[in-house]
Amino acid sequence: MAETPLAVLGTLESALYAEDLDAATIFWRDVMGLQPFQTVSGRHVFFRVTASQVLLVFNPSATEQPPRPDARLPVPPHGARGPGHFCLAVAPDRLDAWRAHLTARGIAIEADFHWPNGARSIYLRDPAGNSIELADPAIWT
Repeated sequence: MAETPLAVLGTLESALYAEDLDAATIFWRDVMGLQPFQTVSGRHVFFRVTASQVLLVFNPSATEQPPRPDARLPVPPHGARGPGHFCLAVAPDRLDAWRAHLTARGIAIEADFHWPNGARSIYLRDPAGNSIELADPAIWT
């Protein structure tokens, strides 16, 4: 007999990796409108997405290292190289405004299309080359 899986509440944090945290901060704060709430120079910058969801942007060169034996927070090493992906849910009636906002700031739109169910996604890149998607949440319904 299969064991019943334990319930989860949802996604709490998502991580992207960028070596240039200053460029990441400018992009996520000034272009995307997310507020940074914690920064460790050369290691990470964390952004508030909603009251209970955060985007963590780490410098992989710093986080690939194992924690020191005396570390107060012994977070295991992690990191990724190459482009990751992050999707933000956007109300469908705000996607045109987002497209205009990004274009006005010189951000290239890599793709803008409707899924078979009619929901729309807009794709762009952050300064680290990560694939960023702005999508109508109905893509998954």
